[in-house]
Amino acid sequence: MSAFTFRTTPCIRAEAGVSAKLGPEIAAQFGRSILIVTDKGLVAAGLLAPFIASLEKAGVKVAVFDEVVADPPACIVEAAKAHALDHQVEAIIGFGGGSSLDVAKLVALLVGGGEALEDLYGVDQAKGNRLPLILIPTTAGTGSEVTPISIITVGEGEKKGVVTQQLIPDWAVLDAELTLGLPAEVTAATGVDAMVHAIEAYSSKSLNNNPISKGLAKGALELLGANIVAAVRDGSNLQVRSNMLLGSLIAGQAFANSPVAAVHALAYPIGGLYHVPHGLSNALVLPHVMAFNAAVCDEAYGKLAPLVFPDLRLVAPDRRTAQFVARMADLCSELGLKTQLRQVGIERSDLPHLASEAMKQTRLLVNNPRPVDEVAALAIYKAAW
Repeated sequence: MSAFTFRTTPCIRAEAGVSAKLGPEIAAQFGRSILIVTDKGLVAAGLLAPFIASLEKAGVKVAVFDEVVADPPACIVEAAKAHALDHQVEAIIGFGGGSSLDVAKLVALLVGGGEALEDLYGVDQAKGNRLPLILIPTTAGTGSEVTPISIITVGEGEKKGVVTQQLIPDWAVLDAELTLGLPAEVTAATGVDAMVHAIEAYSSKSLNNNPISKGLAKGALELLGANIVAAVRDGSNLQVRSNMLLGSLIAGQAFANSPVAAVHALAYPIGGLYHVPHGLSNALVLPHVMAFNAAVCDEAYGKLAPLVFPDLRLVAPDRRTAQFVARMADLCSELGLKTQLRQVGIERSDLPHLASEAMKQTRLLVNNPRPVDEVAALAIYKAAW
């Protein structure tokens, strides 16, 4: 067995409705002054109110920063940091989708460590500690509640990451009731995002690809594959929603330790430049990156295929990979997602610029099982167009 390191969130709480009764425990363990980082949509939908009521009943002074937007720019992080400093909070809680969780992670690190955001981009650049941190996802996709990664937008649309173990929170809270109102399109896109995490973690060329990540990736794909269609068709099914949340978290644990690769690298420019939701960006390029990787991933994809599509167990191993790629494309279409770059406003003439921008994602491209240069990236984008 090769040497590896595996880290994850030390405490995971999973229970439908649990967020509305955590006040006393949070007050006892995390302090009496807390900032919640979220977005206006969740506040307007009333999802935050029971959680805040529980905190306040336990004597916690709650400040709320609700300015988070999709693909959050650096200025949003700085504004949330200023809000935390103004209220002299003792802990940070991220409540929402991946964008809110990523901003919360950075605020906890910036306030606790006193470093500048621009000094943190890249891998293991943080020197200081963070404030105590709790993350409560309201979508089943990013797995941010168990990863050491935060992604934000800088400049004219470039995605940059902060990767450091200080970003792993103290608690991850899975409350499936918070996901019951998710629209079908969001459920589909975030669910595919989680599946991408598992597929890429399993096949990653990272030197830290390890048996724990591989096992988690397989378990995540079984859960997600068995539940994603049902979650999109009937979003009120609490058990299905719980399974999706758990699958997302497990996939997050897998890729937090065996990092993702070219699907994400090619998806980031789509999201950053064209404001396409991250999960959909991944879905748009997933089958085409898988087809590109098939030449070197036949064994890996052949093992994953029947976990998502059990009937593929009956297919000869030498034919499974091709069918897995095709079936993943069909699944995205079945879930109602757009499947072509042209459908999200990208012109064919834009593709060379996308390929050039994707080359900036060296942190991710190095993990791809097959090398991706600019020529290959352009070919993948053309196939996806």
